Amino acid sequence: MSNRRTLSLWFPRLAAERLLRQARGTIDQPFAVVEEVGNTRTLASLSPEASDAGLRVGQPLRDARAMCPTLLTRLANPQAEAAFLMSLRRWAGKFSPWVSDTPPAALMIDLTGCAHLFGGEVALLDQVEQDCLELGLTVRAGIADTPGAAWALARFVGQRAKSARNGDAIDQEAYATRSRAVKRRHWERGGAAPQTATTNTATARIAPPGQSRTALGPLPIAALRLSPATVIQLTRLGLRQVSDVLGQPRATLARRFGQELMLRLDQAMGMAPEPISPAKPPLFFATRLTLPDPIGLEDDLIAGIDRLLPPLCAKLKEKGHGARRVRLQVFLCDHSSQVIEIGLARPTALPDKLQRLLIMKLSEIDAGPGIDMMRLHAHVTEPVQSHQHKGHVSALSQAQTRATGETVLEDLISKIGTRVGLEAITRLHPADSHIPEKSAQILAAAWSDPSTDWPKRAKVPRPLVMFNPEPIIVSTPDTATLPDRLRWRRRNMVINAASGPERIAPEWWLDDPTWRTGQRDYWRIETDTGDRLWVYFAYGNTMSSGWFCHGQFA
Repeated sequence: MSNRRTLSLWFPRLAAERLLRQARGTIDQPFAVVEEVGNTRTLASLSPEASDAGLRVGQPLRDARAMCPTLLTRLANPQAEAAFLMSLRRWAGKFSPWVSDTPPAALMIDLTGCAHLFGGEVALLDQVEQDCLELGLTVRAGIADTPGAAWALARFVGQRAKSARNGDAIDQEAYATRSRAVKRRHWERGGAAPQTATTNTATARIAPPGQSRTALGPLPIAALRLSPATVIQLTRLGLRQVSDVLGQPRATLARRFGQELMLRLDQAMGMAPEPISPAKPPLFFATRLTLPDPIGLEDDLIAGIDRLLPPLCAKLKEKGHGARRVRLQVFLCDHSSQVIEIGLARPTALPDKLQRLLIMKLSEIDAGPGIDMMRLHAHVTEPVQSHQHKGHVSALSQAQTRATGETVLEDLISKIGTRVGLEAITRLHPADSHIPEKSAQILAAAWSDPSTDWPKRAKVPRPLVMFNPEPIIVSTPDTATLPDRLRWRRRNMVINAASGPERIAPEWWLDDPTWRTGQRDYWRIETDTGDRLWVYFAYGNTMSSGWFCHGQFA
């Protein structure tokens, strides 16, 4: 028998109560959080007032509006709810260091050897409920030997198994039989049995060590964390409680329902391992400097940055990370704050590089009445790959290459990005397309490496400048023969030399509006005005056929 104890916490109203906490008591009407399932909006989380009005989770919003016209709704925000659950995970760390979140609204805690610190398991549950009451949260908890059993106790204690059919259905019992039969009680026809005695809820939610089988026996079959389809099949066979399934031959259940049912049974009874893996805390890189007297000079700010950068970079190096974006926040004496932010083309943990970029942005800070605190936060970081040690010759060659090329380019991108923004600096990368305007793609220079796999230079050169096709006027616009004269951009030109044609067909597997005319014949021409143009004739019987200019050579 395992000596481990597990605490399961379930917050059935987490999404709604998160928003109610933000409202700070300004909402005094039924409230619900709505999510989109398919093309229908359904209720995902309810306030106690909404539940008292008869609404239920999963109910379509239109039906809920009809039942409760005063219902106030908000859209679900899974990211905010996950962040709120993470903060609850930190709160649950007071009971045990082994806390794992199980989205969307539950925590699993390894309570082994910790309950006696709070006066026992019953006192610990009372402490959990008291804390959640102060936080404005609804919680349901269960303690057992295994995570599966604790999960079931937290959600299904006090619930009776439901029948999959109604005994009064006309298609299940003949009318004559029902009319002559003795009147049966409603619980004999599949309804819930009457409560004969009341039990202590806190005690019912705690399965004594080694008593998980007894505690789970009267619970509904859904307490085994089975899929809805499996629950329906088991209920139709008359297996409504966990004890009904435990009394059946395992081989028969495995053949009928597969390994899912067997795995959930073994996990609940402790025969299959289900360890609790606590989530790692998020990496946080920040330093703060509190000043004894307010400052306002730029030299004083630089001195403060020099004090903040070494410990920040030490934290980054310790975790093997480099900063991609760094935020400097200064707090003024009038309780206001100002923020400047820098970005880097490549993650780094070198104080010198960060200092130079921060100094370039100091002119945006208005010290006003004075600055009494500074905070430096690397809020965007990336892992930095370590380099293998090499011999003296190869290491010197690599250092020279980086010092003269890649590192200098990255520093230049970072400096320009500090002024105009890293998103404004782009570079070209090759693309897999024979269409001229699709042969390259534009990527942000700060988040991409220089491309070294450009294809070999084509036999037919491409223009240096390409633009959207512009129509040109010729004497015979409907023929593919290259004319002697043309008019382009309100100028008359005489063609002195030409080379071509080069036929380019469209990508037939894509519907490109600019290539719907079909194939094109491209020519490289030189005119008497000195222009070197890239023109083409578009085939087709549409209005877009004819002669066009697509680019200009240097």
